[in-house]
Amino acid sequence: MADLVSAQMVDRYSRAEQLLPWHASLLVSGDEVEPHWMEGGNRFWYRNKTATGHEFILVDPELSRRAPLFEHYRLAAAMSLAGDTSYVPHKLPFDSFEFVGDTETVIEFAASRKRFECDIQAYRCTVGDTVPSKVPFVESPDGRWEAFVIAHDLYIRSTETGDTIRLTHDGEEFYAYGLRYPRPNEVRSKAPRRPSVTWSPDSKRLVVERRDERSVEHMHYISYTPQRPVHYSQPYALPGDSIVPLPGFHIVDIESKVNLDVDLEPRPSQLSINGSAIDSTWGKDSQKLYVTWQTRASKTAYLAEVDALTGDYRILAKDTSKTFVELSQRDPVSWYVTDAADDVFWWSERDGWAHIWRFGAQGNVRNQVTSGPWAVGAIRHVDEVRQHVYFTAYGREPGRVPYYGPLYRVDYDGSNLRLLTPEEGKHQIEFSPSGRFFVDTYSTIEVPPVTVLRAAPDGRIVRVIEEADVSRLVQVGWQPSQVFSVKARDGITEIYGVVDFPPDFDPQQKYPIVDHIYPGPQVGSVGDWTFKAGGRDAAIAHLGFVVVQIDHLGTPQRSKAFHDHYYGNFIDNGIEDHIAAIKQLAARYPAIDMDRVGIFGGSGGGFASTDAILRFPDFFKVAVSRSGNHDNASYNIYWAEKYQGLMERDTLRGTDNFAKMANKYYAENLTGKLLLIHGDLDDNVHPAMTVQLVDALIKANKNFDLIWGPDYPHGMLTPYFVRRRWDYFVEHLLGVTPPAGYEILRPQN
Repeated sequence: MADLVSAQMVDRYSRAEQLLPWHASLLVSGDEVEPHWMEGGNRFWYRNKTATGHEFILVDPELSRRAPLFEHYRLAAAMSLAGDTSYVPHKLPFDSFEFVGDTETVIEFAASRKRFECDIQAYRCTVGDTVPSKVPFVESPDGRWEAFVIAHDLYIRSTETGDTIRLTHDGEEFYAYGLRYPRPNEVRSKAPRRPSVTWSPDSKRLVVERRDERSVEHMHYISYTPQRPVHYSQPYALPGDSIVPLPGFHIVDIESKVNLDVDLEPRPSQLSINGSAIDSTWGKDSQKLYVTWQTRASKTAYLAEVDALTGDYRILAKDTSKTFVELSQRDPVSWYVTDAADDVFWWSERDGWAHIWRFGAQGNVRNQVTSGPWAVGAIRHVDEVRQHVYFTAYGREPGRVPYYGPLYRVDYDGSNLRLLTPEEGKHQIEFSPSGRFFVDTYSTIEVPPVTVLRAAPDGRIVRVIEEADVSRLVQVGWQPSQVFSVKARDGITEIYGVVDFPPDFDPQQKYPIVDHIYPGPQVGSVGDWTFKAGGRDAAIAHLGFVVVQIDHLGTPQRSKAFHDHYYGNFIDNGIEDHIAAIKQLAARYPAIDMDRVGIFGGSGGGFASTDAILRFPDFFKVAVSRSGNHDNASYNIYWAEKYQGLMERDTLRGTDNFAKMANKYYAENLTGKLLLIHGDLDDNVHPAMTVQLVDALIKANKNFDLIWGPDYPHGMLTPYFVRRRWDYFVEHLLGVTPPAGYEILRPQN
């Protein structure tokens, strides 16, 4: 009997392995369209994934035409002849290329560490020297200059002569132009980093960020794998620190070398969605610059217009919140200034929902463009001639999953609101530079992507570009996840989630349930609510579990009150909503065994999954927690202070508002099985947080399991750690011995 069970589990592991992302993604074709717009602003090419490899496709919206960009077999033959290497037509060894000149008949790309230049009409290729290893650079719009950073200072290099010009002379360690101090894993990988600079449209000026980290205290790390361990450190500000990184930005004139230090007040502090403290966009005339920034703990956000010649600026819009200000709903930072700067469109949650507000040039509110109990995702395009604003939004269409964000159009004054993409699903939109067309890829959790070309302003479909083919995925046992809705802990608020069932699910049997949690607050457990080819949850379901993800109270893309739910109370983690949801699912599906509930997660999910088994030990019996920020008083200020608030110390009582928000304070509650996983070079969530939790568990005389990842960074999503998570749930929740020595393998390139 034991041998039979072992053989069955080996088969389950093998089938589950095929659904892991690195395998499953290879079994789907036609699911990704990334348009590369060409001269003229409407035509584009993209690299399409096929069942046998990939192909390059050209789309001409004017002619409603889709065709191969070139004859792949002829290009492969020309490359093989020139490069003295055999190339395969459906596996050409490049992802992208650049057109040479204005004719669009010659392309340039790197392959096999050589630079190719190929005529795609005559099908002749020449091969240049080995691709040189250059310091990463940002090319100017006119193609004449490359901006880069060496030894903390900003340089430009002429693409015509190769001459180098030094633009700054006062850069120093921890106060460099365009680059923050490298993290330990960046030092170890020796991977070159692209500088944070933005060229003006006329290629005469550069905006460069400069972050002062000179006096910030450091976090320290040790690599123990060498014979003589190696020490690393990085500036890392914690909640309550009086000295934190001070971001600034400079406008540098490449001809005069004038370096303007733009002194924004109040000083920017909070990092934004793209990892910068200051988001900047040039005006089309290159005379103005538009910047957004936030104060510490994201209490206030600003949009300003900066004079590129003087550095003077004026505030165009701002938002303030008692909790935190967001600049978008997990979408790109969302604002728009018209060419004449007489209209400013600003994404704001000031009325309790995410909406678009229209400001005048002096910062006065002209009108609220959108309103109602639904949330704008992002401004996608503004037609200044017709005075139309195009935007995505969540929760406006009744009876639909609120996280599926279609595209809408509305007039400047808020009238004539119109739905342009009526198909149910999450719509990923990209407008052509001309604004006349847009590419729309839509999918649901259950339904694979379809990509269509649509015309503005009415959204009519010009043609279908791709329809994803999942037939090969189905052959290895894939089945779609299912979306569900239940009531939150309050018994009133509707919350949504995703469930995966075992492929041989029998309603008459009993199955353990595993909760895959990410608490947010910046994102929910489900993620972006698009179609996924397989994944970690589908794989675990194939082992014999029901697996759920739940977007609880305190996550985005709903109302501001919904998102604010556990602000200042990190230890909440939405867990009571998960308990309520699982109980309701069990009532619908009696096959769910409520005596066998497990939970896992990474990073914030590592914090939340451990929190769940410690504070709710009667409900959660097994937890696997990877890279958890188990005490947010030891996490970075940008996330911890934003969602918990500035640290407030009570000197009389010797406590603060971060106290009792850490898992170590609940160690004595452990009764279930807990597996902790952490890498000792995690430069995002410091491993000290797991060590402190381990210390508390030992002092509480608790049994637990620990896997330490030597030299591992934050992610740790490698085959070994995936298999160990499977083993832990199989042994302690399924009650079966895991297959001995099973090895998960990544596909070979």
